[in-house]
Amino acid sequence: MKPVYNIFVYGSLRKGFHSDAYNYISRYFYLAAADAKVKGKLYDLGEYPAAVATNEDYFIIGELYHISHDEEFSWAIEQLDDYEGINIEVHEQATYKRELTTVHVNNETVTAWIYWFTGSVEGKPLIASGDVFEYFKQKNK
Repeated sequence: MKPVYNIFVYGSLRKGFHSDAYNYISRYFYLAAADAKVKGKLYDLGEYPAAVATNEDYFIIGELYHISHDEEFSWAIEQLDDYEGINIEVHEQATYKRELTTVHVNNETVTAWIYWFTGSVEGKPLIASGDVFEYFKQKNK
């Protein structure tokens, strides 16, 4: 199987958030598509959004990135795993898990890594648009 060097982001790793994490991702990955989506539901956890895979007709809006230099992918993705809370200490529970998913972009599909939330979203607001930017604009009016 051919290695996958793409990553789909939907929250703080997106360009518009101007977070330290985005500054990191932009050093090692380049924006391949600003208008991408994956099948899933997005929830508001307060400080950050949570993506949950679904077979229902919901989509999460985000960006597709590709590693700038293939040989740096293992190191770069390990740093993102740390940021997303995957690399944990004994007796801790991971907040997210990284999995391959199908990304829809420009009437085509590509495979990319995504970080799915592993905790409970019960009672948390659904971001029906699937777009965290739009959601926060409306919420902060």
